[in-house]
Amino acid sequence: MKKIEIIADKQARLDVVCLEKVDKTRSALKKLIDEGLITVNGKPEKAGKTVKSGDKIEISLPDAKPLDLEPENIPLEIVYQDEDIAVINKPQGLTVHAGNGVKGATLVNALLYHLDSLSGINGVIRPGIVHRIDKDTSGLLVVAKNDRAHISLSEQIKDKTCGRIYVALLEGVVKDDKGVISTLIGRSDKNRTMMAVKTTGRRAVTHYEVIKRYKDFTLCRFILETGRTHQIRVHAKYMGHPVVGDPVYGYKKQAFKLNGQLLHAQKLQLNHPSTGERMTFEAPLPEYFSEVLKKLEKK
Repeated sequence: MKKIEIIADKQARLDVVCLEKVDKTRSALKKLIDEGLITVNGKPEKAGKTVKSGDKIEISLPDAKPLDLEPENIPLEIVYQDEDIAVINKPQGLTVHAGNGVKGATLVNALLYHLDSLSGINGVIRPGIVHRIDKDTSGLLVVAKNDRAHISLSEQIKDKTCGRIYVALLEGVVKDDKGVISTLIGRSDKNRTMMAVKTTGRRAVTHYEVIKRYKDFTLCRFILETGRTHQIRVHAKYMGHPVVGDPVYGYKKQAFKLNGQLLHAQKLQLNHPSTGERMTFEAPLPEYFSEVLKKLEKK
């Protein structure tokens, strides 16, 4: 069981303080409180308990229950593979790993079928997964086939030597040719399944540059400096130009009939875990993305 210790920095309800400090939903935290797994100064308390600055809050997180993951013959585009890594071009609509009610038909299920080995650092739920992209985002991600490769890739992401470049079509016309968006991102107070720019979030930095402007849209390139959940989508909304087709952060009224956002992980750069060779991989835009651009070209 993992334990997290928090020192309250203000007077507020117990559940409010925990929400700001731990990446959990309100309902998940309430369950922990009800089960006596969250204590204040060593004593279990109710969610509405008022804590004071300096109070010691301890959160006990039960170990995740292992899932019975089965290999599934899901079509998978393997761009590159050797004994250490595999680079996958993930299609839109495929969830990376189980969780939040998703139990099967994930990228992990497909990896278990197509690959002969996966790293075990992330346990049985996320074998081989070093980083992920959203279900409705397409494009490249690297998978570790052994623990040594996993550690190397994780360190590269942490040290920012693993380059991840995305392409997205944004609503409206972006004024500046390029720029940097630097904010704090955390769980939304209104909807805990969403992320938002907020003062209590974690540092998030995204670089962008305009590729092409259309009448009412802009094609942009994004380079991640950090890797927060939904980072590009949240920052695009923060710019006032949400990603086209985004069902969560985008406009309610969409100009095109799409099954998700036009956001594609186009380019991946990394140092090979064994040889140190600098490797670059690129994936072309999926057909549905290219078709939208063709329509805009005609206009």
